[in-house]
Amino acid sequence: MLDEMGLDAPTTVGRAEFAECLRHLRDRHKGIALGHIRRALRAEPQNPFFLSYAGMLCAVSEKRYVAGERLCRVALKIKCNHAQLYLNLAEVYHQAGRDGDTIETLKKDSFQQAATRAFVRRLKRLAGVALLYCPALDAATC
Repeated sequence: MLDEMGLDAPTTVGRAEFAECLRHLRDRHKGIALGHIRRALRAEPQNPFFLSYAGMLCAVSEKRYVAGERLCRVALKIKCNHAQLYLNLAEVYHQAGRDGDTIETLKKDSFQQAATRAFVRRLKRLAGVALLYCPALDAATC
């Protein structure tokens, strides 16, 4: 994920905090991850990855769904071609019990263009979400 940020790579502080956020997120320590992403966001307030992860973690750990959705949408306005940003917004919707919005987010053309094998695996794991027919998903192999 850090390598995918490209030329607009965050500051050293932001990058280090983001790496810690991802590490704690993998270990399922969402509250700790939220603290790290907030520090990263203070270092780089317009970084779409930091905004998106802050939104997703705000929704998941604090149940602040409206704030989480807002942060994820701001991130997508800055960078609309990265699948992870859509996945984070979809996770906010899923956590809020808005599975219809989850599906609609993942069916958008811009998201489908950014889809990867990792996206397809993640989508299939979303618990309780009934998938509608989506040709882009049929074409992807895992």
